Amino acid sequence: MELLLLSNSATHGRPFLEHAVDALRDILRDVRELVFVPYALADHDGYTAKVRTALEPLGLSVVGAHTDPDVLRSASAIFVGGGNTFRLVKTLQESGQLDVIRDRVRSGTPYLGSSAGTNLAGPSLRTSNDMPIVQPPSFETLGLVPFQLNPHYLDPDPQSTHQGETRELRITEFLEENDVPVLGLREGTWLRLHADTLTLDGIPAGARLFRRGAAPEEISSGSDLSELLKATAAYDV
Repeated sequence: MELLLLSNSATHGRPFLEHAVDALRDILRDVRELVFVPYALADHDGYTAKVRTALEPLGLSVVGAHTDPDVLRSASAIFVGGGNTFRLVKTLQESGQLDVIRDRVRSGTPYLGSSAGTNLAGPSLRTSNDMPIVQPPSFETLGLVPFQLNPHYLDPDPQSTHQGETRELRITEFLEENDVPVLGLREGTWLRLHADTLTLDGIPAGARLFRRGAAPEEISSGSDLSELLKATAAYDV
């Protein structure tokens, strides 16, 4: 499989997707038309147009998955955008497109995800940061990688007077009920899977890896994370 899993698509002070343009150019080097899946936001046409504008400099044409129920079956590349993961999963499950995407990507079609689209690449949406604004039939996602992802990972602020839960606490609670690694991707980072090698790239901030019964581990950008591809996921244990 060819995967590019971005923590975020928008970066402060920079055009949409511009921070990851080299990574996008790499995975899409042989692609001329891309199918964009806009279901994580309500405005499908507007979202697709935004992505089309961002990718035009790479010589790509962009078609929205919502415009033709069969367009994913012949896609040269698939990009699933960010927004609300619950809304995204509900639409894909009820339309049958989740299975279509999984089959296409496992057959070699490049897959790009950002935020909710990155959540979708794991086995379950259980480590999404999003509010469940709709109820999908199940929490099942694509399972392209066997571990959980948490895009937009935020570190605890030791100077903060906020008394609510932190991202670290949420993930710790998840691991009390489930036994599967969780990779917290900080803003500006991404995962690239190519030729069975999984690499963390992006800004130097890197990522944070959580495992059940172990202290969180700092992962630096440029690290080879291929070992995570051998992970096994156990839920509700």
